[in-house]
Amino acid sequence: MSKVEKYIKIENLSVSDELFKFVNEELLPGTKIIQKDFWEKFDNFAHELTPENKKLIKIREKMQMDIDSWHIENPNIIKKEYQKFLIDIGYLVKPGSDFKIDTKNIDHEISKIAAPQLVVPIMNSRYALNAANARWMSLYDSLYGTDIIQSDESASERYDPERGEEVIKFTKKFLDKHFTLKKKSWSQVSKIIIEKKNLVLNLINDNTTIKESNKFIGYRGKKDKPTAIILKNNNLFVEIIINPEAFSAKSDPAGISDIILESAVTTICDHEDSVAGVDAHDKVLGYRNWLGLMKGDLKAEFDKNGKKLIRKLNPDRKFILKNGELSYLHGRSLLLNRNVGHLMTNPSILLSDGSEIPEGIMDAFIISVACLHDLKIRKNSRNGSIYIVKPKMHGPKEAKFTDHIFSKVETAIGLKKNTIKCGIMDEERRTSVNLKECIRALKSRVFFINTGFLDRTGDEMHTSMEAGPMIKKGDMKTSSWINAYENNNVDIGLACGFSGLAQIGKGMWAMPDKMSDMMKQKISHLEAGANCAWVPSPTAAALHALHYHDIDVFKKQHELKKRKKTQVSELLNIPIIKNPNWSVEDINKEISNSAQTILGYVVRWIDQGIGCSKVPDINNIGLMEDRATLRISSQHIANWLHHGVCSKKQVLEILKKMAKVVDKQNINDNLYKNMSPEYDKSIAFKTACELIFQGRHQPSGYTEPLLHLNRIIKKN
Repeated sequence: MSKVEKYIKIENLSVSDELFKFVNEELLPGTKIIQKDFWEKFDNFAHELTPENKKLIKIREKMQMDIDSWHIENPNIIKKEYQKFLIDIGYLVKPGSDFKIDTKNIDHEISKIAAPQLVVPIMNSRYALNAANARWMSLYDSLYGTDIIQSDESASERYDPERGEEVIKFTKKFLDKHFTLKKKSWSQVSKIIIEKKNLVLNLINDNTTIKESNKFIGYRGKKDKPTAIILKNNNLFVEIIINPEAFSAKSDPAGISDIILESAVTTICDHEDSVAGVDAHDKVLGYRNWLGLMKGDLKAEFDKNGKKLIRKLNPDRKFILKNGELSYLHGRSLLLNRNVGHLMTNPSILLSDGSEIPEGIMDAFIISVACLHDLKIRKNSRNGSIYIVKPKMHGPKEAKFTDHIFSKVETAIGLKKNTIKCGIMDEERRTSVNLKECIRALKSRVFFINTGFLDRTGDEMHTSMEAGPMIKKGDMKTSSWINAYENNNVDIGLACGFSGLAQIGKGMWAMPDKMSDMMKQKISHLEAGANCAWVPSPTAAALHALHYHDIDVFKKQHELKKRKKTQVSELLNIPIIKNPNWSVEDINKEISNSAQTILGYVVRWIDQGIGCSKVPDINNIGLMEDRATLRISSQHIANWLHHGVCSKKQVLEILKKMAKVVDKQNINDNLYKNMSPEYDKSIAFKTACELIFQGRHQPSGYTEPLLHLNRIIKKN
C-alpha cells in the first residue's frame, strides 16, 4: 500500500481521495449515474468478484507447481506423457464442437478494414492525441523523415531537394501501382479535374483516367480546380492533396503537394504494459485522458521551438462524393482500451478487509463509465460499442471470468448485455493451447485476438523453467513452437469466423528508427493472415499502411482457411537445449545484451515512471522496451542461473558493468540518476537485480509486482 494515499470511506470501500474526487466530479457528471448508486454497486460487485479473482490466481500457482514437479521428475520429456499430464491437471482442456463467434455491433474499422494498429501509453495526453489523430498521415513526411529514403541529408534539418524528389518519385510509383492510369504514369499528369462524375487527368496533348474507376470516390474544392482527390483501395482511403502554392508542389506539374494515407485505423490506449501506473495519482492521470478522448475534449499544451502549441482531436474529414453529395470520413482512429490483467491489485481502492482491489475490476468499471460519454455522441464507436482489450488471461476459466466482470459492469451502469466487447491477448501459454475454448467463453463479446509473442515467450520460459536451459533469445523467433503459436492463432480465429467480423492481430515492430527494415519484414504479418498488426508510432502506421494496399488480407485469409491446421502438440515443443556447449564469451555476450536492456528500461520505470521507452541497446540501436521485453530478458537469465549456465557472481558483475553503459547512454537526460558507482543506493539497480535473481519465483514470471513495489518506494 502506498504511504501517500489518503482514503475516504464509502460503503465498504476505502477510496483514494484523488480517485474519489475524479469519479464524482469528472467521470459521473453527464452520465445520469447517481454517485450513491455507483459506489453502492461498485462496492457490491467488487466484493463479489474479488474472491473468484483470487481463486483463479491460486489455480495458476498450483498448476505451475505441478508442472515444475513433473519436469523435475521427468528430465527426459516424452511428449505424449507430457500432454496427458497437462490434461490431467486441467491445464489443457478438451476442445468442444466447432462454432462461430456472434459478436454484434462491431465497427467497420475492426470488421471490414485491414490496417495498422497503434499502441499508445494512455498516461501521456500528447501521445494519446497523436495516436488518435494518426488515422490520417502524410506519406511525404513519413518518407522524408525516415530511412526509407537514403541521402546524405537524412539526419539534417536542412531541406534536401534530391531527397524531396525521391519522396515524390516513391509516391508516384505508389499511385501507379494501386491507381493505375489507362495511359502513361502519374508522373506525367499536369492537371486533375472532375468531369461528369469521372476523374480526368490531363497529360501532354492527351487525357486519361484511372483503370478502375470505382476507386475514385470524391473530391474537395471545385470540379475544375479540386484541392483534394479521394481514392480507395482495399477499403483504405487515400487523399491526393493539390496545392500548387505549397513548397512541396513546386516541382510537381499537377500541383500535388502531398499524399495523405488512412493509417492507424484502430488504436489501443494502453493502461497496461506501456505505463507505470502504481497508485491513484497515476491511475487518475490515465483515466482522465481516456475520459477526455471519450468526451472529445482532450487537449495537450506544449512548447515547441519557443512556441506554445495546443493539440486536440481532429474533426471528421469533409468531402464531396462524385455524385455531388456531401460526405465525411472519420477523422480519428477507433480507440480501444487495454485494461490490466487479473493478477495485479492497486492501492487506489481498499476492500473491506483492507486488501487492495484487483486492478482489472477497477479498470473495467471506470473505463466503461467513461465510454458512456461517447455512447451519447458516437464519435468513437459509431455502432455504440465499448472495446476493451484484456491481456494475460490464462485459459478458458479466466476468459469466462472476464465475461462475468463485463456483465456485472453492464448491469451496474445500465448497458445492454455485450455492449462491452473484449479483445483477447493470446500471450500466455495456457491460453494459446486452449484458444478455441477461450474464444468460446467470449463468443458474443470477442472482437480481436492478437499474438503477443513477447509476453508469450516470457511465459514459455517461466512455465518450463524446470525443463532445462533455454536456447538463446535470438533463436526463439525461429524455434518450432513460436511458428506453431503464430499459425495456430490465425487458424483458430479463421475457424471461429473472425474474417470479416473481428481482428486477427500480430505483434509490435520494436525498432522505431528502422523503417526500411520494417517495410521489408512486416508485410509477413499480412501474408500470415493478420488484418491488423502493431506499430510503435504514427509514422510507422503510415508506412505500414502501404502493405495493406499491396495485399488484400481478407482474400489471403480465405486462402489460409484451406491449409493444414496447427496441432496443439506443436505448441508444446519446449525451446530448451539439453547440453549447452556455449563458450564463456558467448554466454557473457548474451547476458550483457539482456542486462543492458533490463537496466535501460527499469531505470526509467523506477526513477521517472516511464512505462515504455526507446532504449538504446548495447549497440546503441533504439529498441522499444516495455514489460513484455523485460519479462523475456529477466526470465531468460533466471533460467540460465537456475540450470548453471552462468553464476550469480558472473551476472552481478555484468549488471554493474552494463549499469555504467546505461549511465553513459543517458548522460544528456537531466532527470536521469546514475546507478553507478553507488549501486546499493540505486533502487532501479536493486529492482533489476531482483527481477533476475528472484525471477524464478515471480508469478508467471511477471515483472509487475517488483516494479510496482519499488516504484512506490521510489515515489515515497
